[in-house]
Amino acid sequence: MTMMARRSPVLTVDVVIKKDDGFVFVRRGKEPFKGYWALPGGVVEYGETVEAAALREAREETGLEVTLRGLVGVYSAPDRDPRGHFVSVAFLAEAVGGELRAGSDAADVRVFRSKPSPLAFDHDKIFDDAVRFASDERRG
Repeated sequence: MTMMARRSPVLTVDVVIKKDDGFVFVRRGKEPFKGYWALPGGVVEYGETVEAAALREAREETGLEVTLRGLVGVYSAPDRDPRGHFVSVAFLAEAVGGELRAGSDAADVRVFRSKPSPLAFDHDKIFDDAVRFASDERRG
């Protein structure tokens, strides 16, 4: 009797980073969506919490140290990434240190007052949800 290989989604994080009067976006340096703007993020490593992965990915891709402000949501549509089924845990964060610079697979990094276009993956929805979350947080 042969056993079928078990397939599971890949766990990732995305980070909406508030900095000064805007938000940090990275320009993707490789496919998919090469050249598109995206939220910093990436794959959670085995043995790593999603919170630690968010802090690491923010630092690796933007050069910034951040504080996580809250959970924006979990994005699990099976077709959200053309490479396969990727589930993302998205956080709202605030820059607290470091120096803005493109790192790892980011071709560029910038602070925008409004979201750039086009955005990769489902980052339009994640960003809009994060802005709503931040607005609700301010109202208390």
